[in-house]
Amino acid sequence: MRIDEPVGAGLTRVWQVDDVIVDTRTQFQHLVIGKTAQGVSLFCDNERQSTDFSQLVYHEALMVPAFLLAAQVDRVLIVGSSEGVASQMAVAAGASVVDHVDIDTEAVKLCAQHLPYGYTTEELAAAEQGNGPVRVMYADGYEYIRTTDERYDIVVVDLPDEQDDVDAQQNRLYGAEFLLMCKRLLTDGGVVAYQGGCPTLWRNSTLVKCWRRFEEVFESPVYFGSDEHEWAFFFGTDVAAPVEKMISALPSAGYRPETIDELTLRGSTVPPISLR
Repeated sequence: MRIDEPVGAGLTRVWQVDDVIVDTRTQFQHLVIGKTAQGVSLFCDNERQSTDFSQLVYHEALMVPAFLLAAQVDRVLIVGSSEGVASQMAVAAGASVVDHVDIDTEAVKLCAQHLPYGYTTEELAAAEQGNGPVRVMYADGYEYIRTTDERYDIVVVDLPDEQDDVDAQQNRLYGAEFLLMCKRLLTDGGVVAYQGGCPTLWRNSTLVKCWRRFEEVFESPVYFGSDEHEWAFFFGTDVAAPVEKMISALPSAGYRPETIDELTLRGSTVPPISLR
């Protein structure tokens, strides 16, 4: 199987999938799990979401800055991120409650069945029952955040990219109104963490729009561009000196990252000139 992944206007990246494990259309998306040169890989609507080779770099870039910025890591909300790696990292960081909300039941279950990272089927079954720190809920993340009375130290939104000029269902969860709702759920010193998009010049239009919303909503927005992946992540906080806060918190952090150190925190938090 060949997957042509769009990476910008008029540009595609071709993935050779040598062993197709799952090829199905869920209620919300076309989902493929198969073996590529980067190991078992997950694709949604022809976009690579994660691979066995690079998922740790991606998920640490999403989660570790939030762990370091938050005043405490006890209650965490994760919207999307169907593989379950983010939930596992939050527990490792010390969270006693991790609410994982995902709209696509079938996608979460297929990831647990077939990906060598993230939830196992046994872990997912326990989380669906709320047996343990992780509680999986199959629901619309927008409606959950709009209606819940829960409060969290960290709110993570990990979705496929916002789409320009396309009425994709995830676009609702990128707007300033939704960011404000996420902010409303935070405890004192809490953090909102987002997969913000790609800083590459020829596909950064949604990244710029998302960053402008973070600047509008948060007193101290933090940029983190993964130096070994093509994604950038945004963190909403009121910390006055966020980079120094992360560096000072790193030695005693509950989660010990493999792909982020002090130099990474200093270098990867400089936004590209298109954002500055």
